[in-house]
Amino acid sequence: MRVLVTGGAGFIGSEFVRQLNEEVAILDTLTYAGDLNRLEKVMSRISFFRADVRDMEQIQKIFKDFEPEMVVHFAAETHVDRSILFPTQFYETNVIGTHNVLQASLETGVELFINVSTDEVYGERRGEGKFREDDPLRPGSPYAVSKAAADMLGRAFMRTYGLPVITVRPSNNYGPWQYPEKLIPVVIAKALKDEPIPVYGTGENLREWIHVSDTARALTKILENPRPGEIYNIGSGIELKNIDVVKKILRILGKPEDLITFVRDRAGHDFRYSLNTEKIRKEIGWSPEIGFDEGLYQTVMWYIEHMEWLEEKIKTVRNFWKMVYENESGDNRS
Repeated sequence: MRVLVTGGAGFIGSEFVRQLNEEVAILDTLTYAGDLNRLEKVMSRISFFRADVRDMEQIQKIFKDFEPEMVVHFAAETHVDRSILFPTQFYETNVIGTHNVLQASLETGVELFINVSTDEVYGERRGEGKFREDDPLRPGSPYAVSKAAADMLGRAFMRTYGLPVITVRPSNNYGPWQYPEKLIPVVIAKALKDEPIPVYGTGENLREWIHVSDTARALTKILENPRPGEIYNIGSGIELKNIDVVKKILRILGKPEDLITFVRDRAGHDFRYSLNTEKIRKEIGWSPEIGFDEGLYQTVMWYIEHMEWLEEKIKTVRNFWKMVYENESGDNRS
């Protein structure tokens, strides 16, 4: 099976590629969050195409050259804070880019298209209960809106044009190789240097955490028994307050909790995400294998062992926020 993976040099995409035992091509722009170092051990069996999903002509040429039988679409802008500042970039990449990949898949007769969405398309969940696959989408940030549109585009291509699409909605992923703008690597990086650790609001927001290897394994299981038209939540059932995640990391590193610094809450910050995963467990026979405490410890140790990589990425984060602060006039909100 010839598989084309968009965003294959990203955090989740690269883990999926490392697990996949098929003829693989990767399509990636290699923006700040993409990194071929994540694929160093498997590059010998990968065809790599550097391309932007927003460029339809480029995408069509790659599809013609590689002739994929299956597409797994990860490519996306993903960080909520960046989407608040630069929403247009998110709409262009996540919506137009997804449309381009879907259209090229349709034109070349792709046999299966996996559209990787997110739990954030549901919006926040107050009180009890968990989101099911047939719940309405109520995205609450520019990022979530762009992913909801991409999610719906995939399903529209199946209904309208007959493209065989499966939609997956994972919860918050963590693990090795995650770019240090997300909560867990940010806390690790700050704590290792005894720097103040910024926590939004009071840290009470709840997230469901899943190890990236469990998410990738769910996708490989879906490929073994594909059911076009289906939607699958991918989650662990492990819900934790952000503040409790931060404290767990500090305990692993032996650092004091007074490093925690509460900062002004993110605009429109969703309070809770929680997924019902009965469907994927019953239909696909998948369940997560890595407990959070085990996975978090392994993740912390990985970053300690890869400090050079972490430091390099932190520089790009700092350069980005320096640029933002230097352009606070509002002209950057495009």
